[in-house]
Amino acid sequence: MATTPAPVTLVIGDEELLAERAANAVVAAAREAEPGTEAHDLSGSKVEHGELTRLASPSLFGDRSVVVIRSAQDLTKDVIAEVVAYAARPSEDIWLVLLHPGGVKGKALVDGVKKAGAHVVTVSKMTKPGERLDFIKTEIKRAGRTIAPDAAQALLDAVGSDLRELAAACGQLVFDTPTDKKGIGAADVARYHRGRAEVSGFTVADAAVEGRLADALEQLRWALSTGVAPVLLVSALAGGLRSLAKVGGAPRNVRGGQLAGQLGMPPWKVDRVKRQLNGWGPTGIARAIQAVAVADEQVKGGGADPAYALEHAVQTIVASRTGR
Repeated sequence: MATTPAPVTLVIGDEELLAERAANAVVAAAREAEPGTEAHDLSGSKVEHGELTRLASPSLFGDRSVVVIRSAQDLTKDVIAEVVAYAARPSEDIWLVLLHPGGVKGKALVDGVKKAGAHVVTVSKMTKPGERLDFIKTEIKRAGRTIAPDAAQALLDAVGSDLRELAAACGQLVFDTPTDKKGIGAADVARYHRGRAEVSGFTVADAAVEGRLADALEQLRWALSTGVAPVLLVSALAGGLRSLAKVGGAPRNVRGGQLAGQLGMPPWKVDRVKRQLNGWGPTGIARAIQAVAVADEQVKGGGADPAYALEHAVQTIVASRTGR
């Protein structure tokens, strides 16, 4: 029997992957409970006053829907008041999901919907290596497998700390490792990674975002020829672009260690990304991210040639940087 989601769910925390999964879980549960449920995905800064009320109005056809509001900290004061009032008396026709990264901005929303009885899901940033190791073990367990402690550590060392990249690496490792094995060991990790995911994937990403097309394509082809999984290369490209978006969108008056702390990046990485931002604008970054999203779908079975999909994504990234 399907479990019906709470009328209002507040996902609070700045771990993007886990927040996205929490929102997707509500959408999936709603559609399981009510097949044909429509999903509305909104950005906080673009939600207008009255929009939630309109979406919550009863449908002529009796259809139900899920409204997901991302970056809820960017809602205006009048919209926050509308959302808080709605949370106190939610409609039977929609499920509402609010994603808030935490912090003081939009705190009135968080306090208001909590007081109204919203279901709260907390997704705090993972800052300790032990937490990421537990994440790896959980990802492998979700796929019905087990992984040895030394293998989990080897995977973390090879891929890095980004949860999206770790999740992609876990999925690829499960897919590539024979199911007749009792568990995944360090030798399995070494066979598919050997540290190359971090070196090759991020080398390709750095070259692409810096506009060095020839270098990026050369590194890409070398990585593919030496066995780096296409999904890890896509993940590295996505990670590089997300870093550009984070640093590029950060307040100009916050610098140094304070900025690094707010963004969840080491200071050296913030400095490097600042240098890489030369030639980039919001439109170009958005175009490049869309190209990587297409490539991600293609390398996971949506296309016939992962290598071509990756090369096309790299070419689009470089062209987006220069505005062509």
